Amino acid sequence: MQYFSTNNPNHKVSLSQAVIKGLAPDNGLYMPERIPVLSQELIESFSDKSFQEIGYDVIGALFSEDLSESQIKELVDHTLTFDAPLVQVEEGVYSLELFHGPTLAFKDFGARFCSKLMSMLHGKNDKTVRVLVATSGDTGSAVANGFLGVDGVEVIILFPKGKVSLLQEKQFTTLGQNITALEVEGVFDDCQILVKQAFLDPELNQKLLLTSANSINIARWIPQCLYYFYAYSRLPKDGKKVVFAVPSGNFGNVGAGILAQQMGLPIDRFVAATNVNKVVPDYLKGEAFEAKPSIQTVSNSMDVGNPSNFPRLLALYGGDEAKFRENVRGYFYADEETVQAIQAVKPLGYTLDPHGAVGYLGLKDFMSENPDYVGVFLETAHPGKFRDVVEEALGEELVLPERLAAFLDGEKSVIPMGKSFEGFKGFLEGLD
Repeated sequence: MQYFSTNNPNHKVSLSQAVIKGLAPDNGLYMPERIPVLSQELIESFSDKSFQEIGYDVIGALFSEDLSESQIKELVDHTLTFDAPLVQVEEGVYSLELFHGPTLAFKDFGARFCSKLMSMLHGKNDKTVRVLVATSGDTGSAVANGFLGVDGVEVIILFPKGKVSLLQEKQFTTLGQNITALEVEGVFDDCQILVKQAFLDPELNQKLLLTSANSINIARWIPQCLYYFYAYSRLPKDGKKVVFAVPSGNFGNVGAGILAQQMGLPIDRFVAATNVNKVVPDYLKGEAFEAKPSIQTVSNSMDVGNPSNFPRLLALYGGDEAKFRENVRGYFYADEETVQAIQAVKPLGYTLDPHGAVGYLGLKDFMSENPDYVGVFLETAHPGKFRDVVEEALGEELVLPERLAAFLDGEKSVIPMGKSFEGFKGFLEGLD
């Protein structure tokens, strides 16, 4: 299997090149040249299979041309060491809980897969791989913990000063070892720009082996399709069509759902739900795509004004904007609505985090217009990761899971960084 750049379909590379480089030299994102389609008979059999067994089938279909059967099994077993339960919140509405991994966020799936696959493909190469990660919250913690202690890999995390929750920050600034955190004077988009500039700088790339573990890397992006297959296999459908509502920031997660759909999973529609950083919902309602400065909100992991995965979404639809807009519906919500959703769902016996709340709102709005659906919203992080917001909304104290509370005891260690590329480049050159 080869992988093409979204900026130039004629530029194709191997799996190893796509994973180790992360971003194409023309600033495009890599995409598989073809998407395998699973039979409906196989998909229906998933209801009798474990999460891991489903993973073997799905990852096998995607990677069997490049990895052996034993490598695929090793990769899936390393990734899927925790569950993603489907929990009924109300009639016809289910939460897909993706926060049962090491850092209690959905990105644990992709980060664990990425670190294992990168290690497999890099092999015994003497050159250290430097993984550059821009984060608005959960990516940093998931990647840091997924790559912690991996031989031959150093992780450099860029995060916006004062715009990441305390718990998120502690999860990647207290680890040490092969993890370095850079506290950037700016917003998430500034961090993302610095990372992309580094990948495109010829001098840096001649000296250093740089790659990404953001969702722009196919090894972070593709494995997220697994939990869509798993959720569908456990979902009581009662003859109704299925819609998934995905809280969206950089738009890799909903893209992975669309990948699963194109592999044959019978999802009828997707809801892309955002906070007031709404460039994609505006686009889905017919406006031109226009990147904008990000706005800080209570759902900070979605504070993205220029989503990196937008070109990948277009590529999934072969550039057909009408088909894209038909299959994906966009909704956005202000902080007040997000807080109200947390308050409204609590009496149902369920506690939402701010991102799950946005997904829930999008699902409810879609289903009010389309009642013949059963719906799943993605609960992408444990509410304890956004303790201040949730406790203020509910007026009660949250009990943190033990492994989450343990991060609070760590000592923060960061390197301050401005948002000029010259300063960041100088830091990277000093690593050689």
